[in-house]
Amino acid sequence: MKNQSNGKISSCFPVSLTEQGMSYDIVQEAVLSLWQVVNGLSSIQPPKRDRYRVTIFGSARITRDSPLYEDVRRLASELTLLGCDIVTGGGPGLMEAANEGSVLADPEDQTRSIGIRVDLGFEQEVNPFVEEVFQHQTFFSRLHHFVLVSDAFVVVPGGIGTALEALMIWQLLQVRSIHKTPFILVGDMWAELVDWAKAHMVPHMADAEDCEIPVCVPTVDEAIAHLKIAHGDWRQCEI
Repeated sequence: MKNQSNGKISSCFPVSLTEQGMSYDIVQEAVLSLWQVVNGLSSIQPPKRDRYRVTIFGSARITRDSPLYEDVRRLASELTLLGCDIVTGGGPGLMEAANEGSVLADPEDQTRSIGIRVDLGFEQEVNPFVEEVFQHQTFFSRLHHFVLVSDAFVVVPGGIGTALEALMIWQLLQVRSIHKTPFILVGDMWAELVDWAKAHMVPHMADAEDCEIPVCVPTVDEAIAHLKIAHGDWRQCEI
């Protein structure tokens, strides 16, 4: 039986809660199946890159007049001179410093300055030093993208978002989802985080060797030294 009031035809029988539940189950199953496809595709190893890629995670709030901004710009420039691509979140602050350092050290455009963005209600502008940008709708897919395209990770001072990125890389190395990937934490704040983990997680909630995964260094100069060695090892594997 149909209700034809207002010139519209609609069912006069409401959808039952059982039917709503069945609909939700179907959608949920479809989404999980889609993720299985995505997981399968992302397990395919990408072709070997021509250039070593270093992702630099850091604060979006540090201004250009900060000594830390200059340090991160110099870090990226030194890595670019080695022939590395630089990957960041593509936003302002220390992300912009890294992309700027990449561009300034590469006037002949031999490397790439890359930004991997996420759709937020703020910080929407891609910084002007990004040469190749990727846009994501979720943090999950964005973080996964960083893992797929990076040969090394450097974490400079930052806030909650930077901590999320750092902890994800730390866990992926812990469970061996990624292997032999340099993971360098720059600055006292990260060394104190690792000390906190040693004091409160070891031995009952983490193994002592888990806390040896990050390489903690006080300045970008030590990070550059570590990455020069890692880059040299990578090049040897290419020969």
